Amino acid sequence: MFHTTFYLRRLHSLCGLVVLGLVLFEHIFTNSMAIFGPQGLNTALEMMELIPKPIFMGLELGGIAIPLLFHGIYGIYIAMQANNNPGRFGYIRNWNFALQRWTAWFMVVFLVWHVGYLRVYVKGVTGTPISFELLQNFFQNPIVVVLYVLGMWAAIFHFCNGITTFCMTWGITKGPRAQNVISYISMGLCAVLCLITVVFMSSYFMY
Repeated sequence: MFHTTFYLRRLHSLCGLVVLGLVLFEHIFTNSMAIFGPQGLNTALEMMELIPKPIFMGLELGGIAIPLLFHGIYGIYIAMQANNNPGRFGYIRNWNFALQRWTAWFMVVFLVWHVGYLRVYVKGVTGTPISFELLQNFFQNPIVVVLYVLGMWAAIFHFCNGITTFCMTWGITKGPRAQNVISYISMGLCAVLCLITVVFMSSYFMY
């Protein structure tokens, strides 16, 4: 018998960790070039523009948009079925389980705002290229800064905690000890990436 739910959950897990994980790392790496000032970030963004537009659009649609929509829509379906009870069972894994779902809801709103404004409206509709100067002006609003940092942190936690659940789901970490080790490593990676986010965000107020 073909278990649709089983394979959809496996595809959802694989899509989130591999495809969207690569997108997250690329996003953090590119934005971290802001540490080197306007020239650093603008050079990194200009290198992205060197990719031929048909290839770039294909990557955005096939490599980002479609996997993101699948992971997001099916993820919402999973989240709506979840029974979050961190207040009753205060274990770390149970809190992480709840946070995985809460960050998913937050990211839905964040990505609609972030992608809709910067990628669709600013770059697509007005034709204004993304640059250090544009983002610097964008982040003059403290509310925008807080929302962006929280959005990045939510995406980072969702991905890093997803590493732990991915390893458990796919049978890579079968015992409690192995699961604890990968959990510590994942949360360590989460802390590092969150710190990098704070550092490159602070760069917009230093130049």
